[in-house]
Amino acid sequence: MIINEMAGSGGDLMPYMFHYRKLGLLVGKRTWGGLVHTADTPPFVDGGSMIAPRGGFFARDNRWAVENEGVAPDVDVENWPKDVVAGHDPQLERAVQEGLRMLKEHPVDRAIKEPAAPTWGKRPGQR
Repeated sequence: MIINEMAGSGGDLMPYMFHYRKLGLLVGKRTWGGLVHTADTPPFVDGGSMIAPRGGFFARDNRWAVENEGVAPDVDVENWPKDVVAGHDPQLERAVQEGLRMLKEHPVDRAIKEPAAPTWGKRPGQR
């Protein structure tokens, strides 16, 4: 998964869960760490409003997580403007490189023969 410093809220939570579930590598830069939510702040009498943080995120180890910390990548890669202007995306290129490496190390065991079609209308053991 590619992450960067511009990702917050769901862009913080999704990589956190991706990493927590050990689904793969995080490639890029640390997310910015804005996971506290805001909700149901009543309007002011003059029609204005205010937004205040209401709740944070804590991990299974009973510690606050992600907020003001972000999610760190497994592979840190900077997208330098000079590279982007030259038509490159270093984070994407490294993520593809890592994905190909992982596929080589852990090849996918794919079925090469289609299974028999299901029998509709009859349950197993039924005549």
